[in-house]
Amino acid sequence: MKYNFDEMIDRHGTQSVKYDSTKELWGREDVLPLWIADMDFKTPSFITDVIKERLSHEILGYPQPHDGYFESFIRWADRRYGLTVRKEEIHHVPGIVPGIYMMINHFSNPGDKVMVQPPVYHPFHNVIAATGRQAVHNSLIIENGRYRIDFDAMRRDIKGCKIFVLCNPHNPGGRRWSNEELTTMAEICAEEGTLVLSDEIHADMTYPPARHLPFAASCEKARNNSITFMAPSKTFNMPGVVTSQILIFNEEIRKSAFPYLDNNHISGGNVFAFVTAEAAYNQGEEWLNQMLSYVFANMDYVNDRLNAEMPKIKAMKPEASFLMFFDCRELGFATQKELDDFFVNEARLALNSGDMFGPGGEGWMRFNAASPRPVMEEAMNRLKAAYDKRGF
Repeated sequence: MKYNFDEMIDRHGTQSVKYDSTKELWGREDVLPLWIADMDFKTPSFITDVIKERLSHEILGYPQPHDGYFESFIRWADRRYGLTVRKEEIHHVPGIVPGIYMMINHFSNPGDKVMVQPPVYHPFHNVIAATGRQAVHNSLIIENGRYRIDFDAMRRDIKGCKIFVLCNPHNPGGRRWSNEELTTMAEICAEEGTLVLSDEIHADMTYPPARHLPFAASCEKARNNSITFMAPSKTFNMPGVVTSQILIFNEEIRKSAFPYLDNNHISGGNVFAFVTAEAAYNQGEEWLNQMLSYVFANMDYVNDRLNAEMPKIKAMKPEASFLMFFDCRELGFATQKELDDFFVNEARLALNSGDMFGPGGEGWMRFNAASPRPVMEEAMNRLKAAYDKRGF
């Protein structure tokens, strides 16, 4: 089947965070929203069809995960990542961020140190603060246009940390961490007794020929000292369904964590959570491969336009995800606020401000490339007009 990713769909007035909050967040409604990480592609029909089928039964009662849900993910993890998972190692959670929040609460105490690697997905910082923990920054280094980990600094920074929250693949930089990098992280954390929470929500959006490597699959130390978070939500543009999985391979950790989730009543999904996930994992491969090809071409287009027409803005093209990180430091703005104002009020583009991702994000902007090509063209035209008007 050939899917149409060029189709333009008006999302205004659908209670869309991406489109219906522009006035509130940016002070104007004429910005092109390319910020929050959902796509402007139609959610695939194999997802919406099972929702319609479920609605044909006119009672929306409490659901429970069924064998088909577990089996579909087990096959998917084996096929896509080479990861062997058993049913008893899987637990549903209503979103990865709530899952991370709960695991930080359960496996650490207020005041404990939790390490992250900024610039990184901003809810990590929010969750650490909200749980009363102390954030420790092991800042990433840019080398040859890509982020890398400073392992010498990591060995120092991790001292006394109860938990390390890993972003694999990295958001906003799009790094697919190598087996060597993941293994080294696992060894450092195991030596210090630091539990790893690995957010792998962008796992399925790794660009061929590379394949996503789960942290837990890198080595035995990783498998035995980690909690992995995955979801079909970003991959198949269904974040509003709110369905995610926690994977725990260490029996001792699992026997502590899973009852805690059950006792807090967050293990049950909404009425569409399990049927949509099953449909995605059973039927989604063809759609996913076509989507990745389309988005990768979008990112080539954006990168080519920047290089040719706006060379002072440099894109960090990802190895995974549909997000691009724009290095705007050569534009010469004195503050992040001035850079944000340029994008919003001159280019009329709503992007994520780089400083929200923590230290090292200053002077950067995050750009969502998962929209039909005409949207990418309009975005680059707006940015070029503002860039040229400034005379950069």
